Amino acid sequence: MAHAIFISYRRDDTEGEAGRLFDDLTRAFGNDAVFMDVAGIEPGTDFRKAIDDNVGFCGVLLAIIGPTWTTITGSDGQRRLDNANDYVRLEIASALKRNIAVIPVLVHDAHMPHGDQLPDDLKDLAYRNSVEITHARWNSDVQLLIKALGQYVNSTKATETDTVHATVPVQLPPPHAAPEAASEATKLKKPMKVGLIALAVVVVAVIGFFAFVIVYDLHQGTDGGTSPLNGRWTNPAAAERDALAQLDISGSGKALTVHAWGLCKPANCDWGAQSATFDGKKAKATWSMLNDDSGQEKGRVATLTISSGDAGKLEVSVANTYPQRPGNTHQFEFVRAQ
Repeated sequence: MAHAIFISYRRDDTEGEAGRLFDDLTRAFGNDAVFMDVAGIEPGTDFRKAIDDNVGFCGVLLAIIGPTWTTITGSDGQRRLDNANDYVRLEIASALKRNIAVIPVLVHDAHMPHGDQLPDDLKDLAYRNSVEITHARWNSDVQLLIKALGQYVNSTKATETDTVHATVPVQLPPPHAAPEAASEATKLKKPMKVGLIALAVVVVAVIGFFAFVIVYDLHQGTDGGTSPLNGRWTNPAAAERDALAQLDISGSGKALTVHAWGLCKPANCDWGAQSATFDGKKAKATWSMLNDDSGQEKGRVATLTISSGDAGKLEVSVANTYPQRPGNTHQFEFVRAQ
């Protein structure tokens, strides 16, 4: 396809949202129309040229920006945006240089970066109109974005009828019968009245059934409802370094995304976002600490089990395993962020 959508994001900042948006856009425009990640760069290939070539094929680039997009640092302590070889910087700079449409997509209540926060080759990004996708209005926000992207890429016949995260069943009304002659209508007036009464009873029953299904789904957290765990949560008792300090939970049905932060100074350590399974009562997600850039013990695996507690709180269990010493488990109580 001549015009395509390129999704640029940071794994440590917005991996969960980028993956969810990728799924929605591929449903709307087809698998060949949406690109996420520059993969398959052969050894010995100049990755700067490879990124430039991949971006050159797109008609629009979506820059997914979360709350740590401008401040996140690498293993050397340097801000990643200040690294001329940073993949995200190379992707966006390549699109801006080619005059390709760049749309900043703000998630997690992130704000547009100011020009003085950006390197010279990204400063134009500060003047691009942005869109915001929120967890509470995800479906409607994505639909507006899809309409805006229509000028850059068209949906295919194979995807025009696909549903994008539909949560309410839609049923078309039955076809209307052809009108009878006036004399026949007079003869059938009484049977028609009986039929209308019967139809009204059926309609009331159907409405009651779907109302029950929707309420049940919302209560159980299945595919038809938003999870009661959704939202931003904080741990008011977090005291030790790297204790679990903040959670940001989004999603619906059995598939949730959990973004976690450990307690660090002066700013909390970003664990990143992970997919979680939700059985209607408990959600479970696992983080593998493969590096120690943020003070984590290398090789640590942390598994979170999250459930609703009393008075609208969250009960969170963190089970840690380590390669060189016994594991441990901690219990925390989270409250909604103010």
